[in-house]
Amino acid sequence: MSDTPGPAAEAASAESADRAAGGTAGAAAHQAAEMCERARRLAEDGDSDRAAALFGEVLALGDTPHRARAALGLAVVLDDSGDIAGAREADRAAIATGDPEYGARAAYHLALTHERAGEHDEAEPAWRVVVDFANAAYLPPAHLALARLADDAGDFERARGHWEDAVATGDGEYGPLAAHDLAQRLLERGEPARAQRVLTAGLKLIDRTSAPHAHSRLAVALGIACLDQAIGAFGAALGPAGEPADPEVGPLATELLARTLPLRGRDGEAREAWRRGLTDPGVAPQVRARLRREFGADDGDDPAALWWEPLLEQAVAEGALPALAGEAFGALDHMYALLAVRYAAEAADRRPGESHEVIGGAVRVPSDYAWGPLLHESFAERLRLAMGPTAALPPGWPDA
Repeated sequence: MSDTPGPAAEAASAESADRAAGGTAGAAAHQAAEMCERARRLAEDGDSDRAAALFGEVLALGDTPHRARAALGLAVVLDDSGDIAGAREADRAAIATGDPEYGARAAYHLALTHERAGEHDEAEPAWRVVVDFANAAYLPPAHLALARLADDAGDFERARGHWEDAVATGDGEYGPLAAHDLAQRLLERGEPARAQRVLTAGLKLIDRTSAPHAHSRLAVALGIACLDQAIGAFGAALGPAGEPADPEVGPLATELLARTLPLRGRDGEAREAWRRGLTDPGVAPQVRARLRREFGADDGDDPAALWWEPLLEQAVAEGALPALAGEAFGALDHMYALLAVRYAAEAADRRPGESHEVIGGAVRVPSDYAWGPLLHESFAERLRLAMGPTAALPPGWPDA
């Protein structure tokens, strides 16, 4: 009989060795898991040094199934204790394992350490590693961060891709933020229709009850996008500047455009819209009627005979009606105060000629306003009609 083992014996020996190795590996993995759990509890209790030491012992065991978990735990503990360089080295060790959970979390943690330090050039590749792991829990913040980095660098197309990817994740926290950022850039680029689609998609991700502020923020942005789209449509209806407007829709388009533009802070363009309509012979009468739609009744007076009517029209067209009203009420308040003080005085306290001086001061109040000379002319005409053509005002009246 031969002393050399046969094939069956060799197979049995190999199987026995594999079982022994498996048992050793299993024991090491069990030990690593227990050490990681103890280290986690120590870290939660504030014993960072012992926690870091235990995580380090797990790493020393080699390539166990818990290596990535231990490396990430060590990175967090070192980061909390201020050892940023050590934390980043531990993060890289966890990333190197390729673990889909702890490796992705380590890449996320590494990116955050660079973000906190303002190291955007270093943060970007870390965020890209997070994306490469394709862990759904970390994709939304990674795409949002990459979009903002690209936006800061002036690369809109790359930023748009990441913003769209963040929205596409369906994440209720980061998706709406990405939708808002992208919509803002689209509005700045004159693309309100695309901004509307993005904002509508973002609103679908928000639970209005649990996140009312986020919902309101996107809803307002959506309204702004609609305004911008309306402005573009009204402008298109009027056609190129210098060309006559359509007589049927031109007056309406002019009014809608001129009244919508100030809502977006574009007062100068609103004034130009009114001016264009009022100087277009084909639509000027209808535009003027729309401009005056909120004016009070003239009680049968001819508007052309009222000296303040052109001022009101100009103020409405230029968006300056509140300022004009403020001037008028300010003048009235000042004049009333001058006259009321004199009226309230006892007769014995009045010196000769004082009433004339007070009235003179009152009539001079409006002189400094743009409409003051028109008021003076109106009075002069009324005086002529009442007293006849020989009626004359003092030289330099009313300021002399």
